[in-house]
Amino acid sequence: MKFALGITALLATGSSAFAPAASGARSTSLFSTTEKTYTFAKSEEIFAEAKELMPGGVSSPVRAFKSVGGNPIVFDRVKGAYAWDVDENKYIDYVGTWGPAILGHADDDVLAAVKATMEKGTSFGAPCPLENELAKAVIDAVPSVEMVRFTNSGTEACMGMIRLVRAYTNREKVIKFEGCYHGHADSFLVQAGSGVATLGLPDSPGVPSSATKATFCAEYNNLESVKAILDDNKDEIAAIILEPVVGNSGFIKPDKEFLEGLRKLCDENGALLVFDEVMTGFRVAYGGAQEYFGVTPDVTTMGKVIGGGLPVGAYGGRRDIMEMVAPAGPMYQAGTLSGNPLAMTAGIETMKKLNKPGVHEELERKSQKLVDGILAAGKKHGHAMTGGTAGGMFGWYFTEGPVKNFQDASKADGEKFGKWHRMMLERGVYLAPSMYEAGFMSMAHTDEDIEKTIEIADEVLSQL
Repeated sequence: MKFALGITALLATGSSAFAPAASGARSTSLFSTTEKTYTFAKSEEIFAEAKELMPGGVSSPVRAFKSVGGNPIVFDRVKGAYAWDVDENKYIDYVGTWGPAILGHADDDVLAAVKATMEKGTSFGAPCPLENELAKAVIDAVPSVEMVRFTNSGTEACMGMIRLVRAYTNREKVIKFEGCYHGHADSFLVQAGSGVATLGLPDSPGVPSSATKATFCAEYNNLESVKAILDDNKDEIAAIILEPVVGNSGFIKPDKEFLEGLRKLCDENGALLVFDEVMTGFRVAYGGAQEYFGVTPDVTTMGKVIGGGLPVGAYGGRRDIMEMVAPAGPMYQAGTLSGNPLAMTAGIETMKKLNKPGVHEELERKSQKLVDGILAAGKKHGHAMTGGTAGGMFGWYFTEGPVKNFQDASKADGEKFGKWHRMMLERGVYLAPSMYEAGFMSMAHTDEDIEKTIEIADEVLSQL
């Protein structure tokens, strides 16, 4: 992509951002600073080996830093709001393992509960009471959910969901939105944002046209684009599926009227409304985006937070819909490790802490403080920037804005974002390595962390 090439060229003409600095000396980083910046010799060595062992050296594409230049840092450990790499550099972390670490990394109570459960075994492949306990917590929290099925990832949850909505409605066609990501199943890899956009791939090789011919893409925050598809495919649309807050095209907040309009259109056309709350669930509010905006879908997919840092996903909805799922009904879906006791335990302990007064208000306060500070620093130094928050989720773009959809997001200055990301990283702030990813606040972040981040951002923005 243009911005990836731009930062690569810059790095090639200057001192390497990864070059080790002499002891006690200032960094040889490309970007000057009043303070010594980080060096990454061990990360470089480990990543060089990783590239010989795994495609691109990573287990998930966005981790490779392709769009921001340089190579990724290699983590050693995490705790609270912080991460340490193998070179012993410490970071204030706003990625939070891509969302699950809402309490902060390695929460003591979650770890203690998981350790106690581990003594009983790591997986049963059979029913256990912990599934009931987490299921009751999810049903109690999420307005649309009367029954729930656990899976091992958000992608699995979305795979089960799309089969379910087609089975229930006896229709094949679905509507999704440009820039919304619902996992890497074939049916969804159409204008999917996130890692696909990060790598500049419009879709993915290996996805047959037959897998996506029943998937229609509308423009986010544009009801007319949805109406046009419904009109052209009358009584044929099974579901309208979306991220109720987009986190895979950066951060895009919906107009409430847009969500309300989708609810009405689904009711009028016999289609199901699906909120993919893998990212927003239990993060923007305890009951997810559907509680935050007051719009209730028919089916909800979940993940990340409800696993407390362990692999988990889930989909749920009205009882009459969910009773289509095997073995209660004919729609088949299964998983060897689904509902395993470790993930259930971590989820239960996480949910207990989130279901306390003021938690999500505090997450949003801190997110807003961070975004306001970053945007103010950008304005001070003459940068076009826009951003926003929803609960413990946030983001910003290098563009005037507003950003209402993926097309708006793609107009942001990606080359500047790449430089910004590297300079923040070298000063101890770990941000998502793509402008097409949202950021995440945790309960462990302090006002001091946020103020330090804004101070570093001010310095970086003065040099961009």
